[in-house]
Amino acid sequence: MGNGNNKYNRIGTKTSSFGISGRINHDSTEFYDSKMYEEFHNKKEIQYKENKISTDELNKIYCTSSEKMEEIPDSSIHLVITSPPYNVKKDYDEDLSFTEYRYLLKSVFFETYKKLVTGGRVCINIANLGRKPYIPLHSYIIEDMHSIGFLMRGEIIWNKASSASPSCAWGSWLSASNPVLRDIHEYILIFSKEQFNRRKIKKKNTIQKEQFLEWTKSIWTFPAVSAKSIGHPAPFPEELPYRLIQLYSFEGDVILDPFCGSGTTCLSAYKSKRKYIGYDNNKDYVELANKRLEPFLLQKELF
Repeated sequence: MGNGNNKYNRIGTKTSSFGISGRINHDSTEFYDSKMYEEFHNKKEIQYKENKISTDELNKIYCTSSEKMEEIPDSSIHLVITSPPYNVKKDYDEDLSFTEYRYLLKSVFFETYKKLVTGGRVCINIANLGRKPYIPLHSYIIEDMHSIGFLMRGEIIWNKASSASPSCAWGSWLSASNPVLRDIHEYILIFSKEQFNRRKIKKKNTIQKEQFLEWTKSIWTFPAVSAKSIGHPAPFPEELPYRLIQLYSFEGDVILDPFCGSGTTCLSAYKSKRKYIGYDNNKDYVELANKRLEPFLLQKELF
């Protein structure tokens, strides 16, 4: 007789009123068939689309707006990683109204949707703004991404506590009159085009077991990077795109950053044996990004 530990004798778990801790062979059909999910079902038959990009257009940063990315064929990008400008009167920002700013982002992400392959992913790093009132930018972006047609995969909380200054946001000091919260986190919002999975292809995964176990958790903790060290007012650390590239792309994939700034996504993509395309309408930052990439591009081709 077989014993209860035999892998062929495992009994699958089902979603219960109180949840289930076991995740092996979990049957969630009942949950996804519930009324809660009725409006989220995508019942369209999906036809996979992927077009190749000319090698002349790869590993380049274009100094122009990403509202029209005419250099890229539709259905050709595998992964997008970006952090939009915050529109808070930093050196690289335009002073747009909130409606104008939201329209700009939506225009870029609508164009991005067209450029993604079926199942392609978008990762958006964003921080919320202000206190009087607090502007939850991430919630507006989620709403607009849904309206474009993106499927949301989840969100990662980037905990920057280790690099946060010891000061506080004050407000009403030691008083309930008006205490002010101090953000030590940002969001990374994850979306897919049309379906959640990528087509099964013979491409190499590069993520390690320990990385996969840790990076599939919804809270990431690593320090920010100083603006002075990079030469850009709002850079993100290379650790951020590196993790997303390992988790959401195969070796050889094409990575796009439509707001590439100092080029960190492009740099991480190239070092991870992916191809990159970047867009930024600020000439100085395009030059900075290319300068950071130059030592690696001058080396022997990585792939």
